Amino acid sequence: MRTMSLGPLRTILCLGAHADDIEIGCGGTLLKLLAQHRGVALHWIVFSGAGVRAEEAAASAAQFLRDAETRHVKIHSFRDSFFPAAWPEIKEVVAQLGSTVAPDLIFTHRREDFHQDHRTLAELTWCAFRNHQILEYEIPKYEGDLGSPNLYVTLDEDVGRRKVDTLFDSFKSQHEKPWFCRETFYALMHLRGLECNAPGKLAEAFHCRKMVM
Repeated sequence: MRTMSLGPLRTILCLGAHADDIEIGCGGTLLKLLAQHRGVALHWIVFSGAGVRAEEAAASAAQFLRDAETRHVKIHSFRDSFFPAAWPEIKEVVAQLGSTVAPDLIFTHRREDFHQDHRTLAELTWCAFRNHQILEYEIPKYEGDLGSPNLYVTLDEDVGRRKVDTLFDSFKSQHEKPWFCRETFYALMHLRGLECNAPGKLAEAFHCRKMVM
């Protein structure tokens, strides 16, 4: 297993289908990158958030992006679980991002994700960004669709704790759901940390389909 480092990061684009997806999928990685790279402009786009969920998403983004130089947070209100039916409208939003944002790094959903909203957004990301570094994050869920990632970001204990604490402080509307628990989020980070022999025992993992060196 080889360790590689990223070059200078100026702009990061994060795409999430639902209000808490970005935080669950790559929250720890973002905290680590923003601590290591100063002057980053971060674009944080949530596609399904309305009412309380939108308020929670905005509060969470503010916490995760405290170390970003500039923050661009946009929360759309596309209907949860109906993204394939809104394909043209969502494609227009992603295409507009493709023509206005030039990210050095993109975080989005995995194309093999069983959730139709996640899968739709992943496919449209690849349509709009053909010359960019894209990392696909993973979301634990009932469908049991976790794959075999090929890129790992090791996390210190304090970063993992900050990720999970911020999730729980921000998304109180999700506390009643059995899958939304600290044990779930720590379990996945511990598993990925084991797979990459992380010094701090925690990691987030991604699917990297293309990398230009």
